[in-house]
Amino acid sequence: MNQSAPLPLVESLLDAQLPGSGIAWLDAARRENREAFASGGLPDTRVEAWKYTALRALAQRSFASGDSQAQTRVVDAAPLTLPGIDGPRLVFVNGVFRADLSALDSLQDGLTLEPLSLALRGDAEPLRFALSRHYRETGDAFARINAASAGDGLVLRVAAKTIVAVPVQLVFVGASAESALAWHARNVIELGEDAELTLVEQHVASGEQAHLATLVSDIELREGARLHHIILQNAAIGASLVRRSSLRLHGRAHAKVHVLELGGALVRHDLRAELVGDGAQLDTRGVFMPHGRQHIDTQLAIRHQALNTTSSSNWRGVANDRARGVFRGAIVVAPGADGSDASLSNKNLLLSPSAEIDTKPELEIYADEVKAAHGATVGQLDERSLFYLRSRGIPQAEARALLTAAFCRAVLDDLPNETLREHLSTLLIAHLPT
Repeated sequence: MNQSAPLPLVESLLDAQLPGSGIAWLDAARRENREAFASGGLPDTRVEAWKYTALRALAQRSFASGDSQAQTRVVDAAPLTLPGIDGPRLVFVNGVFRADLSALDSLQDGLTLEPLSLALRGDAEPLRFALSRHYRETGDAFARINAASAGDGLVLRVAAKTIVAVPVQLVFVGASAESALAWHARNVIELGEDAELTLVEQHVASGEQAHLATLVSDIELREGARLHHIILQNAAIGASLVRRSSLRLHGRAHAKVHVLELGGALVRHDLRAELVGDGAQLDTRGVFMPHGRQHIDTQLAIRHQALNTTSSSNWRGVANDRARGVFRGAIVVAPGADGSDASLSNKNLLLSPSAEIDTKPELEIYADEVKAAHGATVGQLDERSLFYLRSRGIPQAEARALLTAAFCRAVLDDLPNETLREHLSTLLIAHLPT
């Protein structure tokens, strides 16, 4: 994107006051990341990772910084609860922690759960590695501004050998405000050796709004740790949401990630995983379903760096009207990562002539004795299956909805929580075009 003329988005983000912490290394990192953002600006479509996601329209918008009224915003409580989920809960409204909407009364031994704003007022040194990170790639603009501006978010630690008995729920609410806001949140999550956790992350709307939100999550799984991360994104239809989730898996660690991308106007999720320990395992499952004029972009990057690591990814996309979906799945098997086993599948449906899905699977192998497979398809509903249902007296619209729902639900089949699985399936069906 041409940076010769000031862009309203860049100007408004740079005009925002940096959150002051009084912690020398953190304040320095924030300044340096903001300087990097000011110098690099926004990526354009010449940057490979942003080839199919143009920021021209977003760049012409300005946003107010943060929300001074977030603590008193009236929020619809209905989306904060999920069937089959009854455990600790942290809620953030326009990026600000809300104790009144959260549930932190009784935490299991071995589980530490607190907002970042509170953790920084205590011993901040354990957060130094994550929060002092610099982002150096050309397309890292939003990660840079997040590192500079995020003053709140989640800090979650599970002690070694602790099995957290109930899921932890993390909710980000975009709430109506007097103007369009830019807010930022940062999550730091660590599971100790042989620890186990289910984390349910939600992005929901309370009223109409067109905010810009960025979220960066750093997730570390120590030897033998097991994480099930379920992400439900159903932001307001006018919202812009840019997220980065970075996972590091040490020896024998296992992460399973389920993602549903339903809401938002412009949505991007960079999901990155490094398998750095022998025998690490990663499973990702996802559905993205843009409609109307939505744009949903998923960037999946998996790097095998150790012996006998395994990754399995199965993603489905459905687009209708003039919507656009983007999926890029990149797998790298690094030198020395012998015995790796990697598979990636992305299947997509176009439900209207004006819809578009751009998919790009990538595979790079620099090791020996490796099993790897990847593939992607873009097509329409199977006419034979549609004819079969029509011949049984099912109306065409209902038959199309049934086939589309079955296509999407395939990525939810291995969700162990049956109540939550049925609820998510219901959400998918409700989101289908009529």
